[in-house]
Amino acid sequence: MNHSYLDYVIIIVYLIGIAVFGIVSGGKQKTINDYFLGSKNVPWWVVCFSIVAAETSTLTFISIPGLAYLTNMNFLQVTFGYLIGRIIVAFVFLPAYSKGELKTVYTFLENRFGGKTRSFASIVFLFTRMAADGVRLYATAIPLKLMLNISYPQAIIILAIIALIYTYTGGVKGVIWVEVVQMFTYLGSAVLAGIFIIHLLPDGWQSVTNAAAPANKFNIFNLGFDKGFSGFFSQPYTLIGGLIGGAFLSMASHGTDQLIVQRLLTTKTLKDSQRAIIGSGIIIVVQFTIFLTVGVLLYAYYGVMSVKSDTVFPRFIIDVLPPGLSGIIISGLFAAALSTLAGSMSSLASSTMMDLYTPFFGRLNDDKKQLMISRMFTIMWAVLLVGAALFFMNTSQAVVELALSIASFTYGGLLGTFLLGILVKKARQEDALAGFVAGIFIMITVISLKLVAWTWFTFIGVAATLLIGGLLNGLSDRDSHPAVNK
Repeated sequence: MNHSYLDYVIIIVYLIGIAVFGIVSGGKQKTINDYFLGSKNVPWWVVCFSIVAAETSTLTFISIPGLAYLTNMNFLQVTFGYLIGRIIVAFVFLPAYSKGELKTVYTFLENRFGGKTRSFASIVFLFTRMAADGVRLYATAIPLKLMLNISYPQAIIILAIIALIYTYTGGVKGVIWVEVVQMFTYLGSAVLAGIFIIHLLPDGWQSVTNAAAPANKFNIFNLGFDKGFSGFFSQPYTLIGGLIGGAFLSMASHGTDQLIVQRLLTTKTLKDSQRAIIGSGIIIVVQFTIFLTVGVLLYAYYGVMSVKSDTVFPRFIIDVLPPGLSGIIISGLFAAALSTLAGSMSSLASSTMMDLYTPFFGRLNDDKKQLMISRMFTIMWAVLLVGAALFFMNTSQAVVELALSIASFTYGGLLGTFLLGILVKKARQEDALAGFVAGIFIMITVISLKLVAWTWFTFIGVAATLLIGGLLNGLSDRDSHPAVNK
C-alpha cells in the first residue's frame, strides 16, 4: 500500500469538513417544507450541479473507468440519450408538475389519478431506491476496505453515518449545497488521476494512443447490426439502444424519481428547474467522457489483466498514486458516494413522510412534530440502506450495470404511468394501476429471461404500461358510451 498519514489526514479533514458544511449551509428548519424542499429558494445553477452529484455515485467513479478498461467508450452513446431524456423532462413533465403545488413528484399522480396511485408509486420508488443505492453504498466500501484494511460492514457503516449527520441536521438544502462541493471534488480528482497516468507513461499521450488505438478503445459508436436481429437487442451499447435506453432511463430517473425531482422542486420557477435539468445533461456527457477516458488511460498503463472491472481504478489509486494525491482522489471517490447516499436518505424520507405517513396518519400533527418524525424516517432509511448494501456484498456483476438493472425493474412502469397521465387525458386510476402493475411484471419476465440488454428495459416497461393502460381506458370509454340502435 502506498498511502501515508498525509492521505488519512486529507480524507478525515475532508469528511469532517463536508459534514460541518452541510450542517451550516442547511440552516435551521422549522417545517417539513424547509427540511424537504429547502423553502423553494435554491438557485438553479446550484440545483444543476446537485443533480449531477446526486446521480453520480461511486459506481460512476470506479465502474465506468473499469468498463472502458475492459471494453471501449461505447457507453458514451447512452449519455447522449441521457441528454435527450432530460430535454423531454424539461418541456413535457415539468410544465405538468408546475400546475399544482407538489410536495413530492408522486403528488402529481394523486392530482391526476387519485391517492391509491400516489401511494403505490411511492412504495415502488422506496423499494427500488433502497435496493439500487444499497448497491452503490457497497461499491463505495471497496476502496475504503482496501485502504483501511477493515471489513465491508465496517466501511459501509462509516460512510452511512457521515452522510446521515448532515442529512439529518441540514435537510435537503444542506444536502444540495454539499453536493456542489462534492461534484467539483470528484470530477477534479478524476482529472488529476488522468494527468498523473499520462505522466507515468514513457511517451505520455502517445503511449496511450499506441496501446488503445489497436484495441479500439476510443470507439464511441456501435451500430450493432453485425450480429443479426437478436444480437442487436442483446448488445447494451449500440447507438439506437444507447439513445433510446438512455433517453427513457433519464426520463424515468429525472422525471419520476423523487431523488432528482426533489431537487427540481426547490427552485423558484419553472424556467429555473428547466435550466437545471438541461444543464445537468450537458455536464453528464462531459463527465462520462472524462471517466471513460480515465479507463482508457488505465488500459494504456496496465495492459491486459484478468481482473474484475470495478477494482481496476481503486487499486490504481491505492497502489500507484503517491501520498497526498492518493488522499485527494480517494476524497473525490467518497464525495461521489456521499452525494448519492445523502440524497437517497433525504428523498426516501420525504416520500415516506409526505406520500405515506402524512396522508394517512399525520394531517393533524403540528410543524414541530412533523419535522421530528421526518428526521426519524431519515435515520430509518440510513439503517435500511446499510442493510441493502450488506445484502449485495457478494455480487459478481459489474455494480454499475447491477444498479441500473435494479432500477429498470420498476422504472418502465413508473414512467409509463406518468406518461399515461400526461398523454391520455381520459385515463382513470384503474387504468393507471393496472398498467403500472402489468409493466412491472412484464419487466420481471424480460429481465429474468435475459431477453434483451439492460438499455432496452425501461423502454419495454413504458410501452407495456402505456399499451395496457391505454387499452383498458379505450374499453371503459366504449362501455360508457354504448351504441344506440336506431
